[in-house]
Amino acid sequence: MIDIMKNRRTIRKYANRDISETLLEDLLEVAAQASNTGNMQLYSVVVTRDEAMKAKLAPAHFNQPMITGASIVLTFCADANRFVKWAEQRKAVAGFDNMQTFIAATIDSMLFAQSFCNAAEEKGLGICYLGTTTYNADQIIDILNLPRLVVPITTVTVGYPAEEPAQPERLPLAAVIHQEKYTDYTPASIDAFYCDKEALEVNKQFVKENGKETLAQVFTDVRYTKANNEYFSEVFMKVLQKQGFM
Repeated sequence: MIDIMKNRRTIRKYANRDISETLLEDLLEVAAQASNTGNMQLYSVVVTRDEAMKAKLAPAHFNQPMITGASIVLTFCADANRFVKWAEQRKAVAGFDNMQTFIAATIDSMLFAQSFCNAAEEKGLGICYLGTTTYNADQIIDILNLPRLVVPITTVTVGYPAEEPAQPERLPLAAVIHQEKYTDYTPASIDAFYCDKEALEVNKQFVKENGKETLAQVFTDVRYTKANNEYFSEVFMKVLQKQGFM
């Protein structure tokens, strides 16, 4: 498992090969053993196999080809709905319509999702996280018929790999580890931690193609702009209000 995790790659192209229901159920059962808040398991996952449903989901993910190309699409959700209904049926009152519960449920759903991904890769499957889920959460809520107190957090496409892409670069471990207390970054340490990333030919080409001076500008001016961040933040806050978490 450790070797697989050290050498993992994001898979965006999948073979035309089905994932058996037995294997999927085994992987989800393993994932359900993940740590979670107070053993309340404030999460759910919607499994999408149907091609028509994938086609409906695709626009919410900006039509990234992984949605329709994968064997299975998994939408992991922060879910307080189930626990609240259980509480109501057992003469208990759950005060879960708040931001604290949403954060706990988000953590739970991501732990569940990552545990699933680790297990899936160990079985030879490929996965790809889609960061677009919260951008268009309102659309996904409608498509998947998600009730109050359920919000989609992340989407994972799953299938047998049809490619072996290069392993994505990572910052050196020293860039993210702080001993005992947080040590703020200096100009010198920033240069040291990012120099290898900036020196990669693929990233140099990335800068050139986007007409920028630095790799950082590609991230801030092209990929994750302030305007987009603010827009999608506003949209998601409305989703949280509509779904009862605010």
